[in-house]
Amino acid sequence: MARSDYLFTSESVSEGHPDKVCDRISDEIVDLFFREGPKHGYSPWDLRCAAETLATTNRVVIAGETRGPKEITHAMVEAVAREAIKSIGYEQDGFHHATCKVEVLLHSQSPDIAQGVDASGNKDEGAGDQGIMFGYACNETPVLMPAPIAYSHKILELMAKARHAGKEPKLGPDAKSQVTLRYVNGKPVEVTQIVVSTQHLDASMTSADVRAVVEPYVREALPVGWITPKTVWHINPTGAFVVGGPDGDSGLTGRKIIVDTYGGAAPHGGGAFSGKDSTKVDRSAAYAARYLAKNVVAAGLADKATIQLAYAIGVSEPLSVYVDTHGTGKVDEAKLELILPELVSLKPRGIRERLGLNKPIYARTAAYGHFGRTPDADGGFSWEKTDLVDALKNAF
Repeated sequence: MARSDYLFTSESVSEGHPDKVCDRISDEIVDLFFREGPKHGYSPWDLRCAAETLATTNRVVIAGETRGPKEITHAMVEAVAREAIKSIGYEQDGFHHATCKVEVLLHSQSPDIAQGVDASGNKDEGAGDQGIMFGYACNETPVLMPAPIAYSHKILELMAKARHAGKEPKLGPDAKSQVTLRYVNGKPVEVTQIVVSTQHLDASMTSADVRAVVEPYVREALPVGWITPKTVWHINPTGAFVVGGPDGDSGLTGRKIIVDTYGGAAPHGGGAFSGKDSTKVDRSAAYAARYLAKNVVAAGLADKATIQLAYAIGVSEPLSVYVDTHGTGKVDEAKLELILPELVSLKPRGIRERLGLNKPIYARTAAYGHFGRTPDADGGFSWEKTDLVDALKNAF
């Protein structure tokens, strides 16, 4: 029996966090391939990109494997990396978009991997790797996400928007948030602890000064009444936070996978998303699993749903489909496991077609979560659509 009364905590990190800087650069490179490849005769189905980024004091190193036209040069990759750093807001002595050294070490994809993934003859496109992927949804929030991670993201999004708009010029790009919620009868009812640490460009600011700046955004992000007189606040608890971003701590692509997904409220298969094109099932199948889980909950078939998919490299069909509705289901889970693959092809190519993943839509996913977002008109966050609801209801 699941516990009904408990505390649960999730964290988020801002776009300027060192790891998120790297995720952003890696995803900008994926977008570069999908944007420029078709201009030079490459089908988006044939493009490949797996870009990893390391960032430290005034240095960025980009490595990985790609396939695309020769017109996508290392100079172009360096340019998009610098533009990403500029967009985030780094113009500091220890990390500046114009002066940091950028080293590009991308090379061609292994032919051994390519032969397993590429479609040929009667062989359908295979999975880009083995692995397990999870999708999750619950009815705790309007976006069908766990409340602690959803509101941790929201706090930092509001702060970032204010910083970019020039409303908070003393805030720097690097920030972290953490929200602890009390659950009663399985539902979140109040905030017991709030943590916000944010870089500040005015070295004279105290923790109290920073709280005066950020508290309005915290209160705006959280539901009315959830912050009480008993809520404990931890704002810049170490004191000064002037040196931030990759100058203060090195960053790596793919090191914030729990922030990217469900804040620890659901399992994670272990694979990162950023820097990978849509043949990589670490990314595309995780999106598909979220899409299915969200539609199950949106259809009213369960209050919570976890879906696991498993793949083998070079094999098209998933090895298994597992559904767990955590005792909240209104329908048989085994039947759902049969129906979901009938409604949506879970082959890598089927996922890419269904969700329209062969597009430059990835840089926007690099901060504030890949899930719980609003679908964009150009196909971004397509996995957040709830267009399977009627079909799921009709199936039962």
